[in-house]
Amino acid sequence: MGSDLARHWTLDPRIDFLNHGSFGACPRPVLEAQAELRARMERQPVQFLARELEGLADEARGALAQFVGADPDDLAFVPNATTGVNTVVHALDLRPGDELLTTDHAYNACRNALRWHEQRGVRVVAASVPWPVSSASQVLDAVLAAVSPRTRLALIDHVTSPTGLIFPVRELVQRLDERGVDTVVDGAHAPGMLPLDVRTVGAAYYTGNCHKWLCAPKGAAFLYVRRDRQERLRPLVISHGANSPRTDRPMFRLEFDWTGTDDPTPFLAVPHAIRFLGSLLPGGWPALMQRNHQLALAARRVLCEALRIEPPAPEPMIGSLASVPLPDADVAISTKGVWWHPLQRALLERHAIEVPVMTFPAPPGQLIRISAQVYNDETQYSRLAGALRRLLDLA
Repeated sequence: MGSDLARHWTLDPRIDFLNHGSFGACPRPVLEAQAELRARMERQPVQFLARELEGLADEARGALAQFVGADPDDLAFVPNATTGVNTVVHALDLRPGDELLTTDHAYNACRNALRWHEQRGVRVVAASVPWPVSSASQVLDAVLAAVSPRTRLALIDHVTSPTGLIFPVRELVQRLDERGVDTVVDGAHAPGMLPLDVRTVGAAYYTGNCHKWLCAPKGAAFLYVRRDRQERLRPLVISHGANSPRTDRPMFRLEFDWTGTDDPTPFLAVPHAIRFLGSLLPGGWPALMQRNHQLALAARRVLCEALRIEPPAPEPMIGSLASVPLPDADVAISTKGVWWHPLQRALLERHAIEVPVMTFPAPPGQLIRISAQVYNDETQYSRLAGALRRLLDLA
């Protein structure tokens, strides 16, 4: 079910898949390109990995750099944005009493990366950003109010995972920089959802996924490191590059480009994903992003009407993810079912709708988050609205 373009994906047609934001979904032509790369690698692994990979990776990095607005030599491929955040966080030289700043809308895995430093007496501070929110200035005010003389780094989302809000990252980075605080931007959802120019964002570090809104294979993401911060950053895995005698490439490249034997085909397939998604609509990527944005807004209106609530955030703060508050409920979720909210399970098992439901900002508060990708259409969100009214007894 969904738009005519759904034929390019291998998604189960019996399911209304409204959860592209969690893990993405890779279209057939991109999977086929990856399969060809993998077959080429397995025909002659030494030739591919030892002699050809460096050039192929340079080509892929160049295509990605052009798409996200960065110099290719400032990008490193990583498996996912969580790895990107961890790479930065583990490189910090912190002392007891130092502070790491984030927000209460941050992705849990990345907040946990900050918490790793708590064993050294470092304090993790989470600025409280309102939800619902009325303006981007509330985000700016909340973050800046939480900065102290002990703040050493800020982890800021470009697009928040639970609430789908677009944060004012350029302003945040600039204002934090004025206070002497470096920023790592968690841009997990931004590439392919929003027009992106990493140079303009200006952060010391920026990490983003390619498997989400770019629709590349799983295992493709990037870490951008501003040139003046590269010397102090090492990959999580130290390998041959650490003592390489080569002088034709920067140490940043030598260390990050090879951290051990792995399957490089996800990131080598990124240029295929950029080309294919950009070919789906006559207006290319700008048209696709605008189409998904408008669909997300339309879907949010349908849900808000069904739940009889006002939209929880201004339209300019929404990309192609949108969250809507649900009535409060005390929900007990076992450790085995952390990804399995009872309402999410009922929507899937009883109505064939895949969509995340989560507790936020704290029990008994909860929300539902919809994604709008080019394979979705408005009828799917109307079915979701009807299912919610029945399950929540709102008829």
